[in-house]
Amino acid sequence: VQLVESGGGLAQAGGSLRLSCAASGRTFSNYGMGWFRQAPGKEREFVAAISRGGSATYYADSVKGRCRVSRDNAKNTVYLQMNSLKPENTAVYYCCAAATSHYFDTPRGGSEYDYWGQGTQVTVSS
Repeated sequence: VQLVESGGGLAQAGGSLRLSCAASGRTFSNYGMGWFRQAPGKEREFVAAISRGGSATYYADSVKGRCRVSRDNAKNTVYLQMNSLKPENTAVYYCCAAATSHYFDTPRGGSEYDYWGQGTQVTVSS
């Protein structure tokens, strides 16, 4: 699976961004999808995950209520809508795909994912 993120950029605190991740190469609906981020000098951290059909989602506590993950299997694309952005959300955001065993799985560990995109930079100014 090839994954290409887009939609990153510069945003002001309190603003919104929608990240997209376009997948190709395999049957997209066979994969649970996730978003991770890595800020400068910090470890990569889980942000959100969505199951193969899109009916199950899971969020890190730090983004609950401010982020929404969704997917369009007809377009082979997963999205991350981020609202009420904060400067501490500045990071490179990565999309990833996991060949999950169960239809409603929402993997949360980086090691559970098989494929990763190159990342898209999100910078939030105060």
